[in-house]
Amino acid sequence: MPLICYQYRKFIYIAFIIFSAFTFIGAISAANDGEFVRSVLGDNYVNMSLENIEAGDPVAVYKSGSNWGSFIGITINNLRVGIIAFVLGVFLGIGTLYIMFNNCIMLGSFQYFFYEKGVFWESVRGIWIHGAMEIFAIVIECAAGLILGASILFPATHSRYTSFKMGAKTGIKILISTFPFTFAAGFLEGFITRYSNIMPHWLSVGIILITLSIISYYYLIYPFKVQKQITQPQRLSPPHT
Repeated sequence: MPLICYQYRKFIYIAFIIFSAFTFIGAISAANDGEFVRSVLGDNYVNMSLENIEAGDPVAVYKSGSNWGSFIGITINNLRVGIIAFVLGVFLGIGTLYIMFNNCIMLGSFQYFFYEKGVFWESVRGIWIHGAMEIFAIVIECAAGLILGASILFPATHSRYTSFKMGAKTGIKILISTFPFTFAAGFLEGFITRYSNIMPHWLSVGIILITLSIISYYYLIYPFKVQKQITQPQRLSPPHT
């Protein structure tokens, strides 16, 4: 997997650039249109969030339901989103971009909503305890979808069908590699996030930084280290006298 990520690193970078751009669009749209957040998230969700903010717990929505029920339901949903994002790459990558656009617009407007209400820090402590791995994994899954789409658009010296099979095989490997992180994110959301408002600030920030560091290292740094180890010339032992 590290070698695959190194070989297709440009797709991962492109996915993050698109993710950042779409999220920024969501935040800017929410800042310039007071009704944009409601059009994206729905009146019921916005009204519930306003009630939670007034009650002093902006991210109370993550504390509903049982621990195991939340963990299982959230994990299944996130796996579904990731698989769909990859599979829709078969439509020349446009389907993947559509999934990314919807989720990023929602994320950007959602975070701006909390910023506008003066509880941005509280939302960060709650959302990104599990969101660091969850969102990162979705971006990687979208990169896999873009690889699938590119294999159809740009077959190079292969036949289009052969290129598609190679792109599908590579994309599936990358998709499956994200599943452990998706399970970890679901666990954190089901068992840890619900206590974000009572845990010390250093602990919530520490969890966010640690989880973000782990998945960032695996997909962005470790591939370079493995590639370097493979390409380094092997030194011969000095002859025995």
